[in-house]
Amino acid sequence: MRARPTLLLLVIAWLLAPLAAAQPAESVLTRLERDDFAHYTLALTWHPGFCEGHSRPPRECRQPELRRGAEQGFVLHGLWPSLPERFAARGIDRRRWWQEGCFLETPRADGSFCRAHPPLDLPEALDEPLDAAMPGRASCLDRYQYAKHAACFALDPADYFAAAVELREAVNASAFGAFVALNQGGTVARNDLIGAFEAAFGEGSGRALRLECRGRGNRLLAEVRIAIAADRLEDFPAAGSLVRQDRGRCATRVRIATF
Repeated sequence: MRARPTLLLLVIAWLLAPLAAAQPAESVLTRLERDDFAHYTLALTWHPGFCEGHSRPPRECRQPELRRGAEQGFVLHGLWPSLPERFAARGIDRRRWWQEGCFLETPRADGSFCRAHPPLDLPEALDEPLDAAMPGRASCLDRYQYAKHAACFALDPADYFAAAVELREAVNASAFGAFVALNQGGTVARNDLIGAFEAAFGEGSGRALRLECRGRGNRLLAEVRIAIAADRLEDFPAAGSLVRQDRGRCATRVRIATF
């Protein structure tokens, strides 16, 4: 008689197992959603322009094997939280936050990125996609980005970089990413870049895009920065997930470099 309840429980578990398996796992983007700051800035570098704009380019610009594939789309610079409420409550303004970030709590050690910041404990499965997405890892850019922009939020490093890689892939797979890649080696109107962004992400979404240029007259495209609501990462790239930000300083005509 005692076996019957156990058998009944097994039958119930067997019936419920497919329902449990059907529940979607929480996405890495959802795990990074926050309500203690307004938005993230997804900073994506156009690698040929970044390298050309430096008189002393870093290792990831000098070594061809580290540049391979970078001309096919944007590469990852970082994923930056905006001014947190707890810092604003201490009288810290946006400008100081952008300059110092988490170093306001834990001052940065002297030395290069590699000397100043210890290696991150990332899963092996993330190494290859992050290497492809962020050539700057060769100069320990990942360590610096985490220390400055994520450490004081106790964000899991694996979640933080996996989310950044996923967001970068969404931009490169869009009509905007294709427009930039197809026009490398040429010059386009700044408004055409904004128009391509809106064609990809929705009317009016261009106000969420900040273009960063280098060189004489700010004509060389180096980076794009996209503001995404901190509590709507999962919805990106839907227009409702985007947040207005200030315009960049690019000239009316922008050159898209190539290697």
